Amino acid sequence: MATVASESAPPARDDELGRALGRFRQHLAGERRASPHTVSAYLRDLEALASYVRARNAGSANLSSLDKFTLRAWLGEVSKTVAPPTIARKISSVRALCEFLLRSGDLRQNPSATLASPKTRRKLPRFLAPEAAAEVMSAPLQQERGSEVSRLRDALALELLYGSGLRVSELAQLDLGQLSIGEGEVRVLGKGRKERIVPLGSKSLSALEAYLARRSELAHPRTGALDPEALLLGQLGKRLSVRWLQALVQRYGALGAGRSDLHPHALRHSCATHMLEGGADLRAIQEMLGHSSLSTTQRYTHVSLDQLLAVYDRAHPLAQAPSRAQSSKRRDGSAR
Repeated sequence: MATVASESAPPARDDELGRALGRFRQHLAGERRASPHTVSAYLRDLEALASYVRARNAGSANLSSLDKFTLRAWLGEVSKTVAPPTIARKISSVRALCEFLLRSGDLRQNPSATLASPKTRRKLPRFLAPEAAAEVMSAPLQQERGSEVSRLRDALALELLYGSGLRVSELAQLDLGQLSIGEGEVRVLGKGRKERIVPLGSKSLSALEAYLARRSELAHPRTGALDPEALLLGQLGKRLSVRWLQALVQRYGALGAGRSDLHPHALRHSCATHMLEGGADLRAIQEMLGHSSLSTTQRYTHVSLDQLLAVYDRAHPLAQAPSRAQSSKRRDGSAR
């Protein structure tokens, strides 16, 4: 899926560093199979660095000028206008480039090795309470605005974001061929083009069947054009974009839960949170959401402290000690 023009990285300049960025772009998109959005984000940071290097070196940027002093000076300038999380992301981009150039032999030493990332306070995931999530899920079918098929489509989109925990980019890219209604599952192509199988709950399956029965009605009103592969279609028979889906979630977040700031990722967080509170295993949630690291999934444990304490009270030997002691006293008293 192509990114919008405003997210695209500028073309590489024809100097040593510019050509290196061109090779790095190919490496990210080809060997690492990074998403277009990830490639664009890396290159935006690195082109900003290249512009800084050129300004310091009479318009040219050689790899020899990419030293630790230049990197620190650039980060010092950038830090005047951006927050620590953005600085950390830029450092990550620079490290990835330097490691690539080190492996390819273009650099003999890694100038980014001594860069220290700023301390950032990682925000906890935002999520909805189960009651609020239910209100958002039911909002499309309670509206009279728009055609019935568009409301069915919207209901399906919300169910897949919340019920199956899909990323919004995964949902936008979803094709009909990835669905298996009989098996109740969908094959999802996630980050790094890694494929995983995600189950479809009963409500997602019901929403899917209702939408597919009417999907053809979304064909272009004049030409009859209809994307033969895309699952979610707009009024002109074309695949829905990520931006459109984000606006959809905001609209129904406001209608269903009074949350005009609702984002698709909040529905994904809500899915993980509610599964955890329902007793699902962290490893199972990790597999379902496509997290590469269990530590990412563990971020959701903060919302289940009450459940954790309840499990502790039921299962931990120390938590059971007082009750055992009381039972022992009762037994001793009855014996006397």
